Amino acid sequence: MTSQVDQSEAVDGSDGGEGRAGSAPPSARQGRPVKPTQRLDRVIIRFAGDSGDGMQLTGDRFTSETASFGNDLSTLPNFPAEIRAPAGTLPGVSSFQLHFADHDILTPGDAPNVLVAMNPAALKANLPDLPHGAEIIVNTDEFTKRALAKVGYAADPLADGSLDAFRLHKVPLTTLTLEALKESGLARKDAERAKNMFALGLLSWMYHRPTNGTETFLRQKFAKKPDIAEANILAFRAGWNFGETTEDFAVSYEIAPAALPSGTYRNISGNLALSYGLIAASTRSGLPLFLGSYPITPASDILHELSKHKNFGVRTFQAEDEIAGIGAALGAAFGGALGVTTTSGPGVALKSETIGLAVSLELPLLVVDIQRGGPSTGLPTKTEQADLLQAMFGRNGEAPVPVVAPATPAECFAAVLEAARIALTYRTPVFLLSDGYLANGSEPWRIPAVDELPDLAVDFATEPNHELPDGSRAFWPYKRDPRTLARPWAVPGTPGLEHRIGGIEKQDGTGNISYDPANHDFMVRTRQAKVDGIEVPPLDVDDPHGDARVLVLGWGSTYGPITAAVRRVRADGGRIAQAHLRHLNPFPANLGQVLRGYDKVIVPEMNLGQLALLLRAKYLVDAQSYNQVRGLPFKAAQLADVLHAAIGTLDAEDQR
Repeated sequence: MTSQVDQSEAVDGSDGGEGRAGSAPPSARQGRPVKPTQRLDRVIIRFAGDSGDGMQLTGDRFTSETASFGNDLSTLPNFPAEIRAPAGTLPGVSSFQLHFADHDILTPGDAPNVLVAMNPAALKANLPDLPHGAEIIVNTDEFTKRALAKVGYAADPLADGSLDAFRLHKVPLTTLTLEALKESGLARKDAERAKNMFALGLLSWMYHRPTNGTETFLRQKFAKKPDIAEANILAFRAGWNFGETTEDFAVSYEIAPAALPSGTYRNISGNLALSYGLIAASTRSGLPLFLGSYPITPASDILHELSKHKNFGVRTFQAEDEIAGIGAALGAAFGGALGVTTTSGPGVALKSETIGLAVSLELPLLVVDIQRGGPSTGLPTKTEQADLLQAMFGRNGEAPVPVVAPATPAECFAAVLEAARIALTYRTPVFLLSDGYLANGSEPWRIPAVDELPDLAVDFATEPNHELPDGSRAFWPYKRDPRTLARPWAVPGTPGLEHRIGGIEKQDGTGNISYDPANHDFMVRTRQAKVDGIEVPPLDVDDPHGDARVLVLGWGSTYGPITAAVRRVRADGGRIAQAHLRHLNPFPANLGQVLRGYDKVIVPEMNLGQLALLLRAKYLVDAQSYNQVRGLPFKAAQLADVLHAAIGTLDAEDQR
């Protein structure tokens, strides 16, 4: 879904959103009084239900319509690892949270303003996150004695007063859906499945969301089953009409479009942005893109997406295992392609030997690691920044590898272009560290013009490059560029450029097998120097007044929660500086100077302090970790409290 945004034609939302939505179901608004509309600047909605209730689809559709309306947004899908967890149980709850606003936002939100709970398990699993006064919409048809007992409710929470602190809406979603579809001819079981579309229609009415896109989507999704498509559309419209007519919902809400920089926007997830970035890198480098991969959560979507783009010369190879996947990708790199492999932490462990081989061969290779909780299988569908030290050191011998980490879902596009620049320029494998939060979350992305993208053109070796003592010329595969220390890249089959490859140590220049101690020492130091010498931008520091004493430093997906927390601290009058690392190996050249410029450095991470460990070792600064490994992103309020405490500690020390 794309939309045009031009600040010179800002929308003030004075039409109540109806003009932009322009798509109330035909049965709505015919001779009925219009309910009052309340203006909000933002709202956080969470859809929650059983794994089979279609919560991810419901959330995705609401997100797409919100993006087309022009709101800024951020999402947090959250679902079990099991393909089908036991129905009606707490482990089987799937949820989708969406934060949308009329201004710039950074996170999916700390606590939902609205919870749609499709069953007792969904209510019980998500109730602790709700602030008092939040709205709860429950499917009363599912609150049977058996369902309540399955999740440990001794009494019905809809009737015992335990929800009096919330605005409770009891809606028989299943019954209303079946009534709406009684003429559809569908079996009861099939008709019940459309209750998520009824809920979507109700929420679309409540928040003035467009509807045409969802109806078009449903017709396309079920093009081979038009009866199913029309049933879902009927349920969707029935939900809209229920909101319009029921007395239980007296008010609808309006969130005006956000004022974004001019351009063409679309909603995009991190994995989709990575996929498009890889295609762009292939196009800008002039190299065919080859993905050698083995399916693993949460990276599999990249394989799925790239397999759709053969028209761009993309070749995808679903290998029999992780080792074969990276082996094929490295072979493609040897053959002159942009070689890529995608995986998560367990797969990185299996790929480590071949990554070491790529270091030795000095060939460009992109290793895309969508991090998840570990160790072992760990938390397959939950997020974590667990693999930084694995990316840095998870190989035998001295095998340095550059590491790049995007900060937001949309930034995944630019980050993979940067990783490709480094790999192609310096002839090295490069890690790109995304994570499950970025991979599955989404936000608006301004589509760049082609001429805004970097030129990644590659010069292959085409002729001998070294003169021998007898005056003849030969090809030396390890004769280096004096600036980048990169070796030449010779495509196999180029006449006169035959050369040896393999994992055994190479002689400097010739590439012949060498066991000479001095040569090995030289080659190890040279490979390290090549990575250390990679040109990366200096670290930008956000310190508006220039007098902050506390610096909060992050990397990867902690950017949104950290930035939101910093905004809260500054709104409260606190002075605090913020910086965020995209390049983790090598670090920006000015990082040490930045760290030494502050009295206290706080490093929030979704691990047990991996970046903090690197900073303390390299720069001998007292970087203080703030960590969580819960499979969920930080909450902004939680981080703001930590930062306030850090500032308060320094102030207290000054007063002693």
